[in-house]
Amino acid sequence: MRMKASNCNNPFILLVDDSFESLTLFAEAFIGSYEVRCVSSGKEALDEVFSSNLPDLILLDISMPEMDGYEVCMKLKQSTVTKDVPIVFLTASSSFEDVKRGFELGAVDYIQKPVNPQILLARVANHLESKAHTDFLRSRTNELETALSKSQQEIQAAQNIAIRSLASLAETRDIETGSHILRTQLYVKYIALQLQEHPRFSSILSDKYIDTLYRSAPLHDIGKVGIPDHILFKPGRLTPDEFEIMKKHPILGRDAIENAEKSLGLNAEFLSVAKEIAYGHHEKWDGSGYPQQLSKDEIPVSARLMALADVYDALTSKRVYKQPMPHEQAVEIILKGRGTHFDPDVVDAFYSIQVLFMKTALRYLDSDHDLDSILARKNLHSPAKNC
Repeated sequence: MRMKASNCNNPFILLVDDSFESLTLFAEAFIGSYEVRCVSSGKEALDEVFSSNLPDLILLDISMPEMDGYEVCMKLKQSTVTKDVPIVFLTASSSFEDVKRGFELGAVDYIQKPVNPQILLARVANHLESKAHTDFLRSRTNELETALSKSQQEIQAAQNIAIRSLASLAETRDIETGSHILRTQLYVKYIALQLQEHPRFSSILSDKYIDTLYRSAPLHDIGKVGIPDHILFKPGRLTPDEFEIMKKHPILGRDAIENAEKSLGLNAEFLSVAKEIAYGHHEKWDGSGYPQQLSKDEIPVSARLMALADVYDALTSKRVYKQPMPHEQAVEIILKGRGTHFDPDVVDAFYSIQVLFMKTALRYLDSDHDLDSILARKNLHSPAKNC
């Protein structure tokens, strides 16, 4: 059974009661103030709610055959579509347990029959006003969350552009390492993901931190912009004095990032991680690295991961002073550095996923001439050039 008094500018109330007299009384009380739809069973109520516009409020009788008001309320509150629609129970019962159960199921009010129309109108008006405020606040919250998300995306995009621009500046100083930045980014991410559940690293390597690590990694060699060309591009072995100058690039990198922070007024996590990497990726596990001679866990995790990633890439890539080394030989050298040059657990993680390193090296070659060099091993032959 349906009765309808329609005014599209007014709130929409759904009346649910198996008594024709009650529906008539309630509908007459609301005519002129609200849009009213009437149904006489729980099943009809659910069909109405899920097949048409959501009501602003539901007046729901408890004692109905087949499906009582409690069951209807429970189904409505379980749905993400209807869970926020306020429900007011109507019943002849004055039992405390009945009232308590109604509120526990999510009803906002409980009106006892017989109903005084004036009291009913006043209480419905209060609930509709409350819902209007709640809807407004929810809408504003969604708008603010959307705006915040957009702002965060724009900030992250700007950060990524800044990182890539700075890293590219360093990259232009070394013409033979065109894909070095991208490869080392991926290598660091692979190891971090492999170590994410490791007891020594799980508290640090959250998804957020790994994302920050990935975005910060391109700045690891930013300090090379301060190294003179005759040293950076020297095809032969560096003299001790030249090597001392080369060893300054981690300090130059740290200082460059710190200066950027100060000039921009930023205190961002990605810059802090970038500084750790730039300053610490030449430290060694046994304390024989530079510039601070840190050892073991004194070396930041970010720098320990980059240390291995950077060495693998240097070994398997062409440089002005060397030809690329086969993957298998690079792995052997890294394994020999376990516990001296590198954190043992980082080496173990690398070894378990070394195939990802080789595939990445092959995918992002600096030149086609490197392909056979990386694959040079007894049982592995070079595939077609377009693999």
